[in-house]
Amino acid sequence: MAEGLRERKKRQARQHISDVATGLFLERGFDAVTIAEVAEAADVSVNTVYNYFQAKEDLFLDRAKGSVARLSRFVRARDKGESAAVAVLRELRGEVEAVSPQVGLIDGYDRFMKVVEGAAGLRARLWHMQQESLVLLEETLREETGARPDDPLPSLMAGQINWVHTTLLALIGREMMAGRPLDEVSREALGLLDDVEDLLSEKVLNYARRAAE
Repeated sequence: MAEGLRERKKRQARQHISDVATGLFLERGFDAVTIAEVAEAADVSVNTVYNYFQAKEDLFLDRAKGSVARLSRFVRARDKGESAAVAVLRELRGEVEAVSPQVGLIDGYDRFMKVVEGAAGLRARLWHMQQESLVLLEETLREETGARPDDPLPSLMAGQINWVHTTLLALIGREMMAGRPLDEVSREALGLLDDVEDLLSEKVLNYARRAAE
């Protein structure tokens, strides 16, 4: 369905406010900027800001919200004959090889991470989003395998797959903040994915394998 004029204007207004806020946060730090200052810079009212964003943290992490369902999407879209963990590894390798912003491989990511490191509220929000992703992944694995509610395997497997993802993002974030070139970080990240795959057991690597036919 095509986007209507009203929906497009609302989306553009939201994006404008988020972009203005992000610029202020990058320049001055998250805690040093108030909602009132964001509203003034974006030429809107404080109420308008809150109409689009429930909390100050949402202004900076607006785009990151889409990452919550990433691992679940990878699992649901796995190929025939492919397991959940192998599908996630394949997708992550593809993003790293493509030097994708989805995994933090983008110029300026170090500035983003420095803002996060300097604000306890942002760190807490990111942790909460990671937990949401883990819970959603467990629910997806339970649905995809038809596991009983008391079966512990979906939870255990979700933890292993989520560990792969968080370990990758931690390395990329650390190396980007250290000023390493994108191509070098990409190569190191690919090596990391090889290493973590070697550490995963056959049980993990074969879990939730989609039927070949």
